[in-house]
Formats: sequence, C-alpha cells, structure tokens
Amino acid sequence: MSYKKIETALIHGGISTDERTGAVNVPIYQTSTFKQDGLGKMRGYEYSRTGNPTREALEALIAELEGGYAGFAFASGLAAETAVLSLLHTGDRVLISSNVYGGTFRLLNQVFDHFGINYTISETDDPAAFEKDITEDVKAVLIESPANPLMTITDIRAIAEIAHKHNLLVIVDNTFMTPYLQRPLELGADIVVHSATKYLGGHSDVVAGLAVVKTKELAEKIAFIQNSTGGVLPPFDSFLLIRGIKTLGVRLDRHVANAEAAAKFLTGHEAVKSVHYPGLESDKGYEVNRKQAKNGGVMISFELKDNYDIRVFFESLQLITLAESLGGVESLVCHPSSMTHASIPEDIRKKVGITDGLIRLSIGIENIDDILEDLDNAIKASEVK
Repeated sequence: MSYKKIETALIHGGISTDERTGAVNVPIYQTSTFKQDGLGKMRGYEYSRTGNPTREALEALIAELEGGYAGFAFASGLAAETAVLSLLHTGDRVLISSNVYGGTFRLLNQVFDHFGINYTISETDDPAAFEKDITEDVKAVLIESPANPLMTITDIRAIAEIAHKHNLLVIVDNTFMTPYLQRPLELGADIVVHSATKYLGGHSDVVAGLAVVKTKELAEKIAFIQNSTGGVLPPFDSFLLIRGIKTLGVRLDRHVANAEAAAKFLTGHEAVKSVHYPGLESDKGYEVNRKQAKNGGVMISFELKDNYDIRVFFESLQLITLAESLGGVESLVCHPSSMTHASIPEDIRKKVGITDGLIRLSIGIENIDDILEDLDNAIKASEVK
C-alpha cells in the first residue's frame, strides 16, 4: 500500500485522478472501443472488455487496499467467483466452509459440477478437522470468515498454512469484512474475492464483484479468464464503486458501532434464544476474529424463542427493510433459509445450523436508537400469547 493509513488509501489509492485532464475523479470512459493510430499502434487500450480506464482505476484501487499484485472487476460477486473457480480442472475438488453464501453453493453444486469440479463441505473453523478432509483431488479451499449466515470464524492463517503444506490454493471471500477490517492476503490467502455490491459499494445501487491475487502468475491466469469469459464490470458501475469505496472507512465505523450496540441489545433481550456476532466476547469465534480482524464487523444473525412468530416479526418491522443483500447504508433483514440460502438443500441447511428460525441482520447507519426501537417493537409484536 503506497499510503500507510487505509483511510487515506481509500480516497487516494490506485489511480485516483485523470492524468490527461487533472480531474480529481477518474472519468467514466463510456466507450466500447478505442482508436488505434496504426496497425499494432494502440494507446494502451483496444476494447473495453479487455481493458477500460475507469475499470482499471478500480482494479488498481482494490489491489492496493488488499495488498495484492493485481485486482480484477466483474459484473457481480458470483462472476468474480466463477472466474476464480475457473482456475480448477476436471477432477479437482474444492473444500468450502460449512456455511457459505447460497449462491456460492449453487455455483459449485449446479454449475461447476457439470465440468467435473467437485466440492466438500468442511469445518474450516476447526483446522484439525479441515486437514482430515484434504484428499489427493483437493486443489483449493474457499473460506468465508465470518461465514454467511452464522458468522462462523475461520482462522485464516492456520488454514492457509495447512493448505499450502498440501499445495492448495487459498481463496477467501472477504465481503463481510472488506480490506478496511480484514486483509486475508496478509494472513496467507492467495486470492481474495468480494461481492462489491455490499459494503464496498455501500449504497445498494450497484452490483459488482472483485478479485485480488497475490502473485503475477495468478494475475496472468485471471486476466486471461476475465477477458475470455467477458463478465467484466462496466465503466459507469466501476465509477460508482470507486465513489462508494472513498467513504468506506467512515461508513463502516458507524455501521460497526451500531452493530455492536444491536448485538448487545439482542443478547440481553428476553425473547432472543441465540445471537451470532463475532464482536461479542461470548461468541465462539471471538478470540480468533480479534487476532485477524479489526473488530466483529456489521453482520448479525439471531433466533427468537419458540413462542415468537418470525413471520409476524418481519411484517412488524417499520424501519428495517426485508430484502435480499446487505451492506447498504440502510438496515436490511432477511430470512436465510427461504431467501439467501434457499438453494442449499434443507438437510444440509439443518446440518450446518441454518434453521428456519434464523434471522440475518445487516445493520445500517441510521440512528441506533431508531434501529433498536424497531427491533424491540417487532419482537414484542411477534410474541404468541
């Protein structure tokens, strides 16, 4: 990172100005192709799928923030994961954390399985159990920490050391934390992926994915896949994402402060059965998360006691919005088993602990008193008397 403090790098990192005009924001180069001055005489760009100045600025920025060799911007988080998983070959197997985003599971279970690429669900939060799952065909591990939706914490450094001992590629989905709170490449990961739709964009107005690699060799491979498969992020969306990243630090400071207050509120509420938030000292992953992340992040999941009707709870919320996604300035709530993780078979959901009563919260930056009041009112309204 060329700037020692990440708060400064968020604003000035990568390519932060336009060299030709001096514009303090990188322009939106809304063009599909570029003039060539003669055969083989290009000015650095030829076609926007292959390279675009606005997207290039974003890619340079995320590479600097994650401390990687190169960054790549895609049309969605799943497009980024698709490109990364395309590094694997027929017969290869990838180990995945026991509770991962449903879209990631669907991608492996219903798309990559057509090409003979297999997966095994592994307890990556237990290094010893993880190592036992490594067989000769395992070539990579895909970690979420915190994992979606149970906020399970994986010791990234410990898993990376084991994985590299077996020559495995270590991929970390850093969507929930972002480089502002956690930097997986420094912990031993080879590749970091993001659904940049979430906290990096931060305003629920862009769908995007990012990948950052540690080495030149991986950069060359991903660049080839990105150009060949074509799932690139358009210039305007790249511009929006750069703009969102500039305020990531101040937004996350507020998000986290609100999340910590909400987690404590829910933990102390008589109607709440369990709370999953790695920022709580009582959380199973607290100590590991404290070693590798700045704090517990923003995402919370919880369950109400049996005498509360979650349908009524969702219907009674006034401020917090029931919707897919997370990471925007507004507070969002979802029901993982029927929304974000519906693509995971019920038996697997139950086995890993994604119950029908689980509620996932993405805490926004509204006034915390308003957030807590809305939660409390909805919980009280949902009591079955």
